Amino acid sequence: MSDNPFENPSGTREKILAATAESLRKHGYADLTINKIGNEFEKSQSLIHHHYDGKDDLILDTLQQFLKQSHPKSFTEDANNPQEQLADLIEIFFGQSLSERRQKLLAMVFELRTRAIHSEDYREHFSQSDSMFEEYIASLIQEGMNDGVFQSCNPSTVAAMTTLLANGALVRRTTRDNDDWIDDVRKEFQRYLEQCVYEN
Repeated sequence: MSDNPFENPSGTREKILAATAESLRKHGYADLTINKIGNEFEKSQSLIHHHYDGKDDLILDTLQQFLKQSHPKSFTEDANNPQEQLADLIEIFFGQSLSERRQKLLAMVFELRTRAIHSEDYREHFSQSDSMFEEYIASLIQEGMNDGVFQSCNPSTVAAMTTLLANGALVRRTTRDNDDWIDDVRKEFQRYLEQCVYEN
């Protein structure tokens, strides 16, 4: 996955969303204003007001674009089978190396996720996001079972647990000073997959 899913925007809408993502990365939700977004936008700020009613309307569209650009299938394009595809996803979720831009991008997503506590619109978005990941992972598990490389298990349950761990990793990686815990968590999750999912 690219460190910047909004790179090389084409049309006006895409450029507005790229400017919004960059402003969120720099300033966070609380300090974000349309003026700050306008500072990242190469055209007239009036275009932002023309296309969007307010800050949250703009942010939610940015999140939708991010979700569109971040479909989990794009993480596994080079894999040859369900086990390799699942391994690629685990590397994305629990890999040790994170660039500074990637760290700030994850922090941006986590900060916006907390908006779902009080906002139905944000809750709907993140429910959709989790469902997309869970459905894709469940499809990998089912495909592996059909191919005889995975044990008989409940694909939805494995997918839900994987997504839960991924979200937990997101929280810890954006709110702690170090990642010295992540290798042990990854190994333990790998042990679970070997015992309960992968065919021996």
